Amino acid sequence: MATKTMANMLIDDTSSEIFDELYKVTKEHTRNKKEAHKIMKDLIKVAIKIGILYRNNQFNQEELEIVDKFRKKLNQTAMTIVSFYEVEYTFDRNVLSELLNECKDLVHELVERHLTPRSHGRINHVFDHFADVEFLTALYSLDGDCRPYLKKICGGINKLLDEKIL
Repeated sequence: MATKTMANMLIDDTSSEIFDELYKVTKEHTRNKKEAHKIMKDLIKVAIKIGILYRNNQFNQEELEIVDKFRKKLNQTAMTIVSFYEVEYTFDRNVLSELLNECKDLVHELVERHLTPRSHGRINHVFDHFADVEFLTALYSLDGDCRPYLKKICGGINKLLDEKIL
């Protein structure tokens, strides 16, 4: 409950809607409500911790350079996610998985001296799920059950890109 309350205070509406759709698609894919909840809880915890570290100027100059690299990689990943959705038959699960794994590596590097091994485990849990090629294949399946969720996720990502948040 405390995590959800904190998340609602610190995460904008569009990101919250994307998280809701990610939860639904994760639950659909894993067929496990508890596991989907844990993945999203880990995602929110890590995002909030990084946000708090950033807002409180806890990153040194080298880490701020990693923040910049991460922002660029996240922007590239977001544009790729949307492009693969909007342009049929362009989806390449290996490309998207690799981009997400590069994001994971940057997050680990960024928080190396700030977060505990448990938090690093959360980072792995989140990225290992979303970068899984089987998950991505199900998500982008043209006739699959996940397509409506992907449409909403891409709509939210487009909004964040338009508003220059991503």
